[in-house]
Amino acid sequence: MVLKTFGWSFAVTALGLVAAVFYGGWTAFGIVAILSVLEISLSFDNAVVNAGILKKMNAFWQKIFLTVGVLIAVFGMRLVFPVVIVAISAKIGPIEAVDLALNDKNMYEQLVTDAHPSIAAFGGMFLLMIFLDFIFEDRDIKWLAWLERPLAKLGKIDMLSACIALIVLVITSMTFAANAHQHGGVHVDKAQTVLVSGILGLITYMVVGGLSGYFENKLEEEEEAEHEAEEEAKKTGKPVSAVAMAGKAAFFMFLYLEVLDASFSFDGVIGAFAITNDIVLMALGLGIGAMYVRSLTVYLVRQGTLDDYVYLEHGAHYAIGALALILLVTIQYEINEVITGLVGVVLIGWSFWSSVRRNKRLELEGSPAEA
Repeated sequence: MVLKTFGWSFAVTALGLVAAVFYGGWTAFGIVAILSVLEISLSFDNAVVNAGILKKMNAFWQKIFLTVGVLIAVFGMRLVFPVVIVAISAKIGPIEAVDLALNDKNMYEQLVTDAHPSIAAFGGMFLLMIFLDFIFEDRDIKWLAWLERPLAKLGKIDMLSACIALIVLVITSMTFAANAHQHGGVHVDKAQTVLVSGILGLITYMVVGGLSGYFENKLEEEEEAEHEAEEEAKKTGKPVSAVAMAGKAAFFMFLYLEVLDASFSFDGVIGAFAITNDIVLMALGLGIGAMYVRSLTVYLVRQGTLDDYVYLEHGAHYAIGALALILLVTIQYEINEVITGLVGVVLIGWSFWSSVRRNKRLELEGSPAEA
């Protein structure tokens, strides 16, 4: 069962890690491995959500999601998107960005280094909003209850996440400007770039969230309409065009899943920039991770067991918060990519271990799952 579900993921992992060794030695191997683990962990809750929706779709639409959806997710968001980010921020063409990354690493690294403040500000704000919206939401299950309970109470204040994120952005850009001025003023103008890029990151988060909400509402409307039609058919005895409605609802499900996947891809791709600027390593690591997310989705649909690890979602979001802060810090200071990667892995591992302990405790108590 495991081999059948994860077979392709195992194969892609082996090929990706071998390619990493040939490309950049064992250091590249380590970076790709860390990126893969981070992508899987950051997108774990996405797999849980995907599985819950995928169960409602018929076999045809499930196959569309797991084939066309994989192409969009792996080749679109995880492989093309990092190139687009570099191309836009460095003001070069996508093909030129790939060519430089493969054939002129020194020039490419210089371009990315120059563009790093804008990439870090954009990504840091996007990830920070994901983290803040998570910790300010009141949840039935709490991992670090001593911290999450008071934060959930604060979360009742409207627009608190956006206010805090903007305050952090202003402080970051002002600090960057002050430090640049002290060092000769060479990068003073980039303080404005940091501010604008951060605002764009905030806008992108709101747009993606708005699209997800739109498709979720359409999905609920379709399901409600289908339910009403079925009830009417029972009363009147007339047949109902269930195929058309199911097809329309399934189409909205598919669009909703793709928007959700794109939003979760943002945090993985942007978080990857905190670990490495090399788009080849990024593509390998994120591609491997994306394959496992799809395999996890299938596994959840067939087994429905991995959602027992209830704290993984918390750990993933704390890792997102850590990556957000690290990205903002790297605007001014250099942080080793291995340290950056391990911070996220440690948080995910801690949340997994906490979930296992919780499950064992509940088994011994013989009681239903509680927060």
